[in-house]
Amino acid sequence: MKAIRIHEFGGPEVLRYEDVPDPQPRKDQVLVRVRACAMNHLDIWVRKGLPGVQLPHIPGSDVAGEIVEVGEYVSGLNPGQRVLLAPMHFCNHCAKCVAGLQNQCREFSVLGNAVDGGNCELIAVPAVNVIPIPDSLDFNQAASVPLVFLTAWHMLTGRAAIRPGQTVLILGANSGVGIAGIQIAKQLFQCRVITTAGDEHKMAKARELGADHVINHYQQKISEGVRKITDNEGVDIVLEHVGPATWDESVRSLKPAGTLVTCGATTGPQVGIDLRFVYSRQLSILGSYMGTMGELHEVLKHVFSGRVKPVVDRTFPLKEARAAHEYMEKSQMFGKIVLNP
Repeated sequence: MKAIRIHEFGGPEVLRYEDVPDPQPRKDQVLVRVRACAMNHLDIWVRKGLPGVQLPHIPGSDVAGEIVEVGEYVSGLNPGQRVLLAPMHFCNHCAKCVAGLQNQCREFSVLGNAVDGGNCELIAVPAVNVIPIPDSLDFNQAASVPLVFLTAWHMLTGRAAIRPGQTVLILGANSGVGIAGIQIAKQLFQCRVITTAGDEHKMAKARELGADHVINHYQQKISEGVRKITDNEGVDIVLEHVGPATWDESVRSLKPAGTLVTCGATTGPQVGIDLRFVYSRQLSILGSYMGTMGELHEVLKHVFSGRVKPVVDRTFPLKEARAAHEYMEKSQMFGKIVLNP
C-alpha cells in the first residue's frame, strides 16, 4: 500500500509518500480501507519530533473508511461497512480500561502518535475502535469528527461539568476543538458562547456556528473583551488549548470560582501562574486529555443526529501531504484539513 512516513524529524520535507507492506490484521482486529484522514496539530508535532515516536512512522489520527476484512474473533462488523475509527490506542484489559476510563490507561496514546496512524491506504485496528457511520456523513466529514469532538466533549462535560445557561469562553474559533466546543456549548447546553478569531472571515464563520460574541484577538485583549461583554463578571468556563500566547488572558477572563480546562499547548508548554490569584478567586485549573470510548459514543449520537456538525476546510490527495502540512502551519483554515488516499 501507499503511505506517508517520516524517517527523520523535521519540516514538511521529511514526509515521504512511499510503498509499505499491507498490514496483516490479527484475529481480533478489523482491516479498514482509509478513504479520509483528517489532520490535527498533533501531526505537525509528531513530524517535528515527540517522545515515544518510533521511526519510520505513519502519522494521522482521524480515520474514516470502509471495512475490508474482519478478524475471526470479531462480531457485529462486516466487510463493506462505512466506519470511523476511535482515534486512540489503549490496552483494553487493565483496571482503568475495564472501568471505561481508557484515557487513563498506562498504554493510552493517540492514534498516529506512539502507534502508526491513518496516513495510508489500509489500517488494522482492534474491533472496539471501529464505529459504523450513517449515510448522512461522507468520509471527509466523518474523519473530521472523532478527535476534536471527543476532546471538546470531555473538556466541557467530563472535566468542567458544564451546565445550561453558563457563559463559556472558547479559544480559537477556527480550530477543530474550537468548532466542536462552540457547537457543544451552544446547541447542546444553551450556553452564552464567547470565542476568539483573528480576522473577519473567521469571526463570521464563528457566528454561523452559534457563537454569541467573537473577540478579534489581534485588535483587543481577550480579557478586556470578556469583561466588556459580561459587564465585568467574567466567564464560568474557559476552554483553553493555545498555551502561553493566551494563558494569562484566559485566567483573567474567569469569574470568581470559574474553571479553566486545557487540552493542549499549541504555542508552547510553559506558562506562568500567580497562585495568589488562583486561591483568592477560588479558580479551578483542569487538565484534559482526549476522552473515553463511552464519551466518544455519547458525542457521536449528537453528530449522527445532525445537532452538531463537523466543518471541512479543504482536502488534499494523500500524496500531497507536504502541501497540507504547509497549509496547516499558515493557520488560515476554518475547519479540518483532510487527506484522501
